[in-house]
Amino acid sequence: MQPFALPEFYMPYPARLNPHLERARSHSKGWAYTMDMIDAPQHGAVIWDEHDFDSHDYALLCAYTHPDAGAPELDLVTDWYVWVFYFDDHFLELFKRTGDTAAARAHLGRLASFMPVTGEITEAPGNPVERGLADLWDRTVPLRSAGWRRRFAESTRNLLEESLWELANINDGRISNPVEYITMRRKVGGAPWSANLIEHSVHAEVPDAIAGKRPMEVLRDCFADAVHLRNDLFSYQREVEEEGELSNGVLVFEEFLGGSTQEAADTVNHLLTSRLHQFEHTALTEVPGLFEEHGVDPAGRAGTAAYVKGLQDWQSGGHEWHLRSSRYMNEGALERRGGPEPLGGPAGLGTSAARIFSSLAATAPQRLRSFRHRPFEPVGPVERPEVTVPFPLTLSPHLDRARENVVVWSEAMGLLDGVVWDEHRLRAIDLPLCAAGIHPDATPEQLDLTSGWLTWGTYGDDYYPVVFGSTGDVAGAKAMSERFRLFMPIDDEPAPAPLNALEAGLADLWLRTAGPMARDSRRAFRRAVDEMTGSWVWELANQRQNRIPDPIDYLEMRRKTFGSDLTMSLCRIGHGRAVPPEIYRTRVVQAIEHSAMDYACLLNDLFSYRKEIQYEGELHNAVLVVRNFLDVGEQRAFEVVADLMAARMREFRHTVEVALPVLFTEYDLDEGARRTLLGYTEELKNWLAGILNWHEGCRRYTEPELSYRPAPAAGTGPAVHRFTGPTGLGTRSLRIAAPPALPVSPAG
Repeated sequence: MQPFALPEFYMPYPARLNPHLERARSHSKGWAYTMDMIDAPQHGAVIWDEHDFDSHDYALLCAYTHPDAGAPELDLVTDWYVWVFYFDDHFLELFKRTGDTAAARAHLGRLASFMPVTGEITEAPGNPVERGLADLWDRTVPLRSAGWRRRFAESTRNLLEESLWELANINDGRISNPVEYITMRRKVGGAPWSANLIEHSVHAEVPDAIAGKRPMEVLRDCFADAVHLRNDLFSYQREVEEEGELSNGVLVFEEFLGGSTQEAADTVNHLLTSRLHQFEHTALTEVPGLFEEHGVDPAGRAGTAAYVKGLQDWQSGGHEWHLRSSRYMNEGALERRGGPEPLGGPAGLGTSAARIFSSLAATAPQRLRSFRHRPFEPVGPVERPEVTVPFPLTLSPHLDRARENVVVWSEAMGLLDGVVWDEHRLRAIDLPLCAAGIHPDATPEQLDLTSGWLTWGTYGDDYYPVVFGSTGDVAGAKAMSERFRLFMPIDDEPAPAPLNALEAGLADLWLRTAGPMARDSRRAFRRAVDEMTGSWVWELANQRQNRIPDPIDYLEMRRKTFGSDLTMSLCRIGHGRAVPPEIYRTRVVQAIEHSAMDYACLLNDLFSYRKEIQYEGELHNAVLVVRNFLDVGEQRAFEVVADLMAARMREFRHTVEVALPVLFTEYDLDEGARRTLLGYTEELKNWLAGILNWHEGCRRYTEPELSYRPAPAAGTGPAVHRFTGPTGLGTRSLRIAAPPALPVSPAG
């Protein structure tokens, strides 16, 4: 008996079948035999017999997901999928069932030798996984550009190495939280790897100039999430009930929301639909502008269009294969699936186009709900859940001094224009209180600098909606954000005279912060500022469309709008070279950072909900996003956000206490690196405790302050301030040995 009924899927693209299917079936079976994948025991266990291979029908998957590939390309792509599914089942049998983490790590470590970005493979393969990878790598990689090779090597490496995360969760009996799961599933699930193979199969690569830009990354991530969530729905019975797997989206939401399996499955399907809606929105509204911004030539545009179409083909083809493969829970699915007619439509091969109308109609309410929010709606009588941070708070003894100095600095920079802010508003926000908590051991000068960055980021976060949001001037906001780069020189090149308060403040803060940095650190720091100010433009674009963001896109962009990415960048730079750069890219360190970021961002959304929804007409608040996604009331949405905060805090503590010591051993880090990383976790604990204390102690979210409106000073406006330089603080000569950790925009 199936544990739940499969939901109505959003599938607006018809599935098409590649005419070279039978050739691919014959070829891939012969190839698998050659690689010893069929009827060949591995450590006493037969991973696949011939019946397993035939019933899984990976050639059918590839024929559906790559309908336009030529015969040789389909053969190659099918071999890749045979290999990746064999790897997954081989890893399950030899390592997940036994819990042998050490052997699993050794197995994965050897695979890196068989996928060099440049040069030849020099290792001799010792098992079917290595043998298949070596063969496929030599048949694929030499045909592609250097940029594609790098992307494919990274996605393949993630696919393989993050299997250890699944194994660790099984050994610990730990079910991940939804945000953690989506993040890790992208890596271990293999869809980004599939996206790379789409480029190969259609002989079209995304130009390097845009491959790493937000719209292309969103397309890739939406594709990945939809593929993985769909697979979770079909594979729940096999993975959870038969294999004891804990990495399944239905199980994750069942545990998190506390409902039935059917309710969890329906929620996963809603999220899948939301990700496909986001995919379509990005392809139609953001990618064309990307072409213009980067001057992509006609060939590059055509290649990108073919790639996007290939992603769509994969979605519809993958769905069709899941309905037919014996690998998955799909009993009766083909028979139940009908067309737009009340009594059901065609249900045979090649008829998926007839079911598009039903798919669109069933999911239209979810899409339309995202555009129907009424700005400035009154907020009802809701009770904010209790929020706690399980770390002690320490405040800097220099707080009172910093409070006065930030007023002097803000006046000198022109921030107190009486339109966006005045002195009353600045003192009510009390950003030095936040600085004193997140940087308690700062010198007086360092605390002034931290307070300055907090002030600049929060002022900018308020400035963009007031100056650009009221008129819908997204282009003006984008132009302003791009000008900021002029005031963040990498090689001490001269900057122009600032034209407004934001430029003046940034010029001063950059000089004081980036001065001691090495060139590569400056570049990383500028990129983080760039991403934060660019995220303000993203908010304005959504506001202009009156569009509540997709929940995953919202949370990932919230880290940027809050300034969290910039915080981490400054922390890492302050660590010098004590920690190898690749350590910061590991799953463990990124999990520590992202869980802390999300806790702080969601905390802000709880406190700022009334301010943003009722007084500012905002759309970018997690409570509203949850209300829209789950179609629930305000109180329930508050509770879900609070539950997610608690889950992210548990993940933070688990990763610090359990996973970080394992990383020390795994990478054989020296005492200096270990001490630095442990110190980093203490900085993040201070950051979280300081942010909570600031939200509870400032007046920004109180009713009197919400009703207060600054009175413009005579002859001033928010965009015409000339830079005269800071006064009274000695700021031009200030240098710091280690830039402090700080959230640049702590306040919604």
